[in-house]
Amino acid sequence: MVMFLFLVVALAVVVAAVTLAVVGGGEHGPLPEAAPERLHDPLPPDRPVARADVDSLRFPLAARGYRMADVDDALGRLAAELAERDARIADLESALAGARAAARASMEKHGPEEER
Repeated sequence: MVMFLFLVVALAVVVAAVTLAVVGGGEHGPLPEAAPERLHDPLPPDRPVARADVDSLRFPLAARGYRMADVDDALGRLAAELAERDARIADLESALAGARAAARASMEKHGPEEER
């Protein structure tokens, strides 16, 4: 019974010493706060996103999956660029349709030109 009490007290002393060393910091002060893991390779801010950028995009893991802020930022950026590209494509298709209509109207007005 004395041996059991000695082991319990010794275990409590060891646990207290380890806890004090970790929390109290020992020689170098307390443990520093761990910086949250952030997205290492964000999408390039100075140019449009390319397919290779999306292929190489890797999100850091958090406690319950991915960091929502990183995923939301990336998806927001991709959505904005896709909307911009869709608008540009629509503008170009509209300009092409207008040019084709003008060419057809010109052909109907002037008739086909003679080949030389």
